[in-house]
Amino acid sequence: MPVEFDRIVVQGEITYRDRTDAIEPVLTYDLEYFQRFEPNTVGDMLKRVPGVAFVGSDIMEFDGAMMRGMAAGYTQVLINGKKVPGAGDDRSFWVDRIPAEMVDHVEILRSNSANRSGDAMAGTINIVLRDAYVFDGSYVRIGATRAFDGEINPSLGAVTSGDFLGGRILAGINVQDRYRAKIKRSDRYADPSMDELVSWEDQNEVKDGRDYSANVSFSTDIGDTGEFGIDGFYVKTDRDVTEVSHEVEYDDGDVIESNVPGLNPIAQKNWGIAAEYKFAMAGGTTAIDLDYARFEDDSAESEEKHEYVNGEWDKSEAEASSVDARDGETSFKIAHERLVAASTELEFGVDYRRKKRDITYTNFAWEADNEGDPVVYELDGSIGSLIEETRVDPYVMVSGKRGALAWEAGLRYETTKSDIRYREDGETEGSANRDYNSLLPSLHLKWDLDDTTRINFSLAKSVKRPNFNEVVPALLDGEYGDNDYIGNPLLEPERANGLDLGFERRLGKSGVVGVNVFYRDVKNLIELVNTGEWSEDAQDSYEDDLEEFLEENPGASEADFEFEPESYVFTSANIGDGKVYGVEFDLSTPLTALGLPDTGVFLNYSWLNSKVDDFIGSRRFNDQARSVYNVGFIHDLPALQASFGATYRKQGDAFSRIVAEEVTVRYGADLEVFVEKRVGKTLSLRLSAANLLDASKDEFVHKFDNLADQVDRDYDEYELETEEAGPSYQLVARWAF
Repeated sequence: MPVEFDRIVVQGEITYRDRTDAIEPVLTYDLEYFQRFEPNTVGDMLKRVPGVAFVGSDIMEFDGAMMRGMAAGYTQVLINGKKVPGAGDDRSFWVDRIPAEMVDHVEILRSNSANRSGDAMAGTINIVLRDAYVFDGSYVRIGATRAFDGEINPSLGAVTSGDFLGGRILAGINVQDRYRAKIKRSDRYADPSMDELVSWEDQNEVKDGRDYSANVSFSTDIGDTGEFGIDGFYVKTDRDVTEVSHEVEYDDGDVIESNVPGLNPIAQKNWGIAAEYKFAMAGGTTAIDLDYARFEDDSAESEEKHEYVNGEWDKSEAEASSVDARDGETSFKIAHERLVAASTELEFGVDYRRKKRDITYTNFAWEADNEGDPVVYELDGSIGSLIEETRVDPYVMVSGKRGALAWEAGLRYETTKSDIRYREDGETEGSANRDYNSLLPSLHLKWDLDDTTRINFSLAKSVKRPNFNEVVPALLDGEYGDNDYIGNPLLEPERANGLDLGFERRLGKSGVVGVNVFYRDVKNLIELVNTGEWSEDAQDSYEDDLEEFLEENPGASEADFEFEPESYVFTSANIGDGKVYGVEFDLSTPLTALGLPDTGVFLNYSWLNSKVDDFIGSRRFNDQARSVYNVGFIHDLPALQASFGATYRKQGDAFSRIVAEEVTVRYGADLEVFVEKRVGKTLSLRLSAANLLDASKDEFVHKFDNLADQVDRDYDEYELETEEAGPSYQLVARWAF
């Protein structure tokens, strides 16, 4: 029975986390769980669920979701259960591209099952969009957001659903003006003692643009047993990122000042369409799925630098680049389910997936002859790659229940064939092929101790394929500071054996509390390594210094010249093993036992840890936050048809170490509040505020010229960088009709 939209728009009751009957460990959150705090995007929603961190995102932005604190590429993001391509080279999908208004619910799948792709080492986030069979009616959402600098940006959304052509249809549109102004400050010292200030930089950044999105869903019955559905989504991001920096450097008594304006116009599209047909067949049910998803990126970036030494103009130069990216995925799946005994079900099928990712970076450069010369860019080369990946993944899965024990066991065999070609300046420079297969078993047990309490246990093997940039054997100049980078097409995928053990208990009619312990034993871990070869910059320095040496030392030869390179060529390699483990706790319940049935509390805390041995010693996985927690409440005032609430979020420090650089990232706490007034049964008004504590993102960066200096702690530079964005306020009205 479809839910009327007025029940969604005007929430008379507090919504808590759903408790599912799934055998595998799944947490389900309806949109209404988040909606009181008016999230704009799926990223704003996910920051309130257990174990999801965002490290690397700018302050007040939540794009690359990191389950268990592992890098975003370890988390599989699905839309309506389907894989979607994204902007990241690490195969991640930026969840801030999907507006919250398109979402019905979010599923957090903590372990793998045989009927889903196994590239979900940290877990899977399934974003389920609104469905025609779930909702009925129409509603409009109108809102405005005020940033800390006074900028006001509107948003508009509308959803409608009803009977159509013998079935049901739902359609929604959403337009959001997206704006974020930030203030950044960097102070650079000779070393961590901070006795000698080498340089500093002040920067103002503004992200200003508009996101457009739409989704449609149609479902109908065919014959006595058939069901047909088709759904699609479209998201377009148009955004300009403007940066204006002022830098000051102190060098041997000289004061070098630089004005550095930058512009980054972003033009990206995500869209997908999927069709599914289910029908009775041979005593069971057969499902056929066909879907296509695509990502397009036509963004650009430019930066000028105008340098003055002791107040006199010295030089002006600029660099620019553009990206032309097309990433498409076609998938076909056929599966059959049937009972093989009174309480045992068999499912088997095959997934076919083909990906084609074509991306070209074009570079431009300019250098002035005189102060005030206009910027006229000249082509400075291009580099591109074409990656075609074909997968055929058969699977079989058996599930059943006997008394209080339910179980699911499956086996998935994933075959991957990759063809890689790369080009420079439009000419093909090389190619490589890589094939690999993975056998991925999984087992899930659910033991109902009673009607309110259960234990979940899961064992599953998962895989993480190499990042796209890691397999392209093209030499990238200055990719890591002065160090070059070349991809390695012979990389093995990372594989992990995983364990999850969870306890969950129902509290009253709607509350739930749970705790989960997880462990991942990761093999073939991919990390950045030094090839030992000199970078192009080092080779140029060698030739220049050698020429100078021979001129100053007549009669000397090259054999007499000593040179220590300061930069090298890096690559990616399978360096060994690692492990990831932690504990996740969540509580979502009304305080009925305390005589406060109209007050709901929410609490989740995740302790995250890991271990990997790198070129220096033992450390955690790069960018894994030490912890992340949320605590909040909602209080409903039925007599006044009003409610209010607050939520507080804090993420622990994260550390990363690569060759020649180490970074610690620290985020301040985020406090959000809301107050709501309901008018009748069809109208609600809600005022919310975010980042009320004016949190900052702080980075502590240790820089070295090379690995030897890093081991000896001989610093090139120590940098402290901080950014702030200020509070924001949002007023939203919803009307159902």
